[in-house]
Amino acid sequence: MSNRFLHNIIRSGCTVALADGAGAPTTVCSDLSDLAREVGGVRLITGWLLKEPPGLDFSAFADVRTFMAGYGNAAGIDAGVVRYVPATVSQLPALLAGPWRPDVVIISARPTARGLAFGSEVSWIATAVDNAEHCLVEVNEALPAAARIELTKCRDTTVIAETNSSPISLERPRKDEIIGRIGTHLAGLVPPGAAVQFGPGAVGEALVTALDVPVQIDSGIVTDSVVDLDQRGLLLGAPLGTYLVGSRRLYEWADGRRILDRIEVTHDASRLSRGRLIAVNTALEIDLLGQVNVESLGARRLAGAGGHPDYAMAGSRAVHGLSIIALPTVRRGRSTLVDRLRAPVSTPRWAVDIVVTEHGTADLRGLTDEERTAAINALYR
Repeated sequence: MSNRFLHNIIRSGCTVALADGAGAPTTVCSDLSDLAREVGGVRLITGWLLKEPPGLDFSAFADVRTFMAGYGNAAGIDAGVVRYVPATVSQLPALLAGPWRPDVVIISARPTARGLAFGSEVSWIATAVDNAEHCLVEVNEALPAAARIELTKCRDTTVIAETNSSPISLERPRKDEIIGRIGTHLAGLVPPGAAVQFGPGAVGEALVTALDVPVQIDSGIVTDSVVDLDQRGLLLGAPLGTYLVGSRRLYEWADGRRILDRIEVTHDASRLSRGRLIAVNTALEIDLLGQVNVESLGARRLAGAGGHPDYAMAGSRAVHGLSIIALPTVRRGRSTLVDRLRAPVSTPRWAVDIVVTEHGTADLRGLTDEERTAAINALYR
């Protein structure tokens, strides 16, 4: 691919959406950055970059915005060239049809017998494609074909590069005795046949390891632990998610399975709350009322709100479901229970049913604020 081709598409004042996830495009980033610097006034929208793509220079753009702090966006946010916007995943379709509407979207796709298909993620990218004038595609033979939907076409879809680059592989989080105890407490709250959602990280891994009943997986992210569940005979049906994030083992297992869908489906609270959803999420810290911070510790941005509030709300609304926040009582020598959160509330107290620590569980449903405080305090003594 050459800058000469991009010159026909990228103009000053345009908005470019760059796909994210484990299979984010990489070959175009250097040329895109060079051209953005040359023409000026180019705006970049991106999301959950697991690593900063090679050649991507955030400073080349007039404005860079993301809904997911940390990970590959961390250095740019720290340098002040990437702006974190507090938005939940379910809000992204409205943003992409409105103030974040892209002129150009750059994605990765996997060739299949049916044509080009989404690979290791569908997420907000499908929505961005629907709203863009131009869709530029990096064809990647190494991506798994795991989407439940076809690659939608915008007004102008063009293949600009081909590669055979495996999706980013992440090491599985380490579990210790404390996290293991949390997993055991969590597993006791999951009835047979429930739909389980969990976030990435050690707490979610510990939950799946401790499960001894068959469950469905209905989650934003599908990880290696779902493969473990399948091999133990405890996975009911095909999991549903919008990102695949894990090891080569996960990507090979997912290839050819209909797993991934767009966020209008995966994060739809009305759909989720109609079933027996057990939403399990963690937190950086929690206050005495059960309000949750998952985004930052002081000025240090560590993550985005993401799907945390979406799934917590859906779990709390589900008649036979639960919204659970699970976290260790101490992290890096500091209590995770605080009088006042060090960041704005990510998930409100009314969307938190149960709090779990290594010491047990606190059921907050139907309690006053004073009673919630007493129940949470009891987990930290």
